[in-house]
Amino acid sequence: MSDPSAAARELAPSGTLRAAINYGNPVLARRGPDGAPGGISADLARELARRLAVPLAFVPYEQAGQVFAGFESDAWDVCFMAIEPVRAAKLAFTAPYVLIEGIYAVPQDSAIHDMGGVDAADVRVGVVQGSAYDLYLTRELAHATLVRVPAIADVPGLLRDQRVDAVAGVRPQVEGIARSLAGTRLLPGAFMTIRQAMATARAKEAGAAYLSAFIDDAKSSGLVRELFARNAVQGGTLAE
Repeated sequence: MSDPSAAARELAPSGTLRAAINYGNPVLARRGPDGAPGGISADLARELARRLAVPLAFVPYEQAGQVFAGFESDAWDVCFMAIEPVRAAKLAFTAPYVLIEGIYAVPQDSAIHDMGGVDAADVRVGVVQGSAYDLYLTRELAHATLVRVPAIADVPGLLRDQRVDAVAGVRPQVEGIARSLAGTRLLPGAFMTIRQAMATARAKEAGAAYLSAFIDDAKSSGLVRELFARNAVQGGTLAE
């Protein structure tokens, strides 16, 4: 791994590593009983700060779109986010460390029974604005209409009030919606695999190289696997 002092100057220019944490993704992040950030993302951020020998400050968000917006205002130095072409124009991503499926839920009596039935002219699909699956479906769906809401908490209401014909999201969240909302079922399979990674500004070349090497080492050394088990991660799989 490259010189941490050179990387620290780019990844923590203020002297403190500011790590964005997205609590909207329960696979990766959660609030502990004391309110402190928990989950595999928080643990990786702590290990990165330790190796860089700098203090750590978490910058909390409730959804990925807010994290990306925070980049524009220089609110954080590193983040945990799904690899996505729109984001990659500005961010340098590491290799993925966790994979999460994107799936659909529909009303029990829906005529949609498979993935192919979603992309039709009269189908409305609810998504969280700025999420990885929103960006993906924007490119991939040729006929269906996306209905965007600010947060995952707004998604069940879309189905309940019949404002959409399907909702999309990461597996744990959509499974939770299906359990909590009577008369809802999951479509079989997954429409995408969301590759969760770390990222920093593309302009920070030395920092980006160090960050990539950090994740590669965390994976090869078994650290990611250990953190995966320690945090009892549900709804995701380890990226090889």
